[in-house]
Amino acid sequence: MFSKKNLKAGWLTVVLLILAIQANAQKQFNVLLITETDGWHHESIEDGIDAVEDLAARHNFGLERQQEAQKITAERLNAFDAVIFLNTTADIFDEQEQEAFENFIEAGNGYVGVHAASDTEYDWEWYTKLVGRMFHIHPVQQTARLDILEHNFPGLEHFPEKLLWTDEWYEFGEEKTSGLNYLVAVDENSYDPEVTWKNRDKAENGQMQDRVGKGMGDFHPISWYHEYDGGRAFYTALGHIPEIYKNQWFLDHLYGGIYYAATGKGIEE
Repeated sequence: MFSKKNLKAGWLTVVLLILAIQANAQKQFNVLLITETDGWHHESIEDGIDAVEDLAARHNFGLERQQEAQKITAERLNAFDAVIFLNTTADIFDEQEQEAFENFIEAGNGYVGVHAASDTEYDWEWYTKLVGRMFHIHPVQQTARLDILEHNFPGLEHFPEKLLWTDEWYEFGEEKTSGLNYLVAVDENSYDPEVTWKNRDKAENGQMQDRVGKGMGDFHPISWYHEYDGGRAFYTALGHIPEIYKNQWFLDHLYGGIYYAATGKGIEE
């Protein structure tokens, strides 16, 4: 039999759940923030969480962080309009979670990838197409010049044509899908993109070999968006350094991507 204490606790849980649902119903949209890692763990993740929480408070959207112990399910994802992968790395979803997330995007929802989100789930082909391009290598952190390619996107309307920036500059592999709309590029003439990682990759003969980066040439994109498999995706390679999450330019850029992914709005035809 239930004691009065247990009954009271049960009713309190129901009331709190109802209040939480009502609170989220008053938000303009709801976002799930995923920060799981199975590889490199960026020290900037905690700064990123704080920044996204501040954006949620400032822009009135609901936010919930995904804890590693929680399972991604279709029922759980039904509560959200977009999912953010913030500096995730390596393999973080099992097959059931992958299927649930694919169905979430196919239902017309959105994805936001920040920095190491392109260093995540290399063997999940659907995900690599969602991201658009995957991480290959990066040199040491340096100051470089950003070129803003498109101002007709949320958050970039007021950006200058060029902007000096310090970050970790990802070099990417080939496009994994067609139809990527590029937003920001980095000028390789403004920094040194060359780098070698010793004994990083395994060759076909089983021997370890170096991974080499020489840059991407005249066009080195670092942010883009596209429609994919019924939903929307936004990616930015910015966001390695903790202090970046206090930079207003970056916060505007990030919120613009969140807003687009969650609503599909903000682009003038």
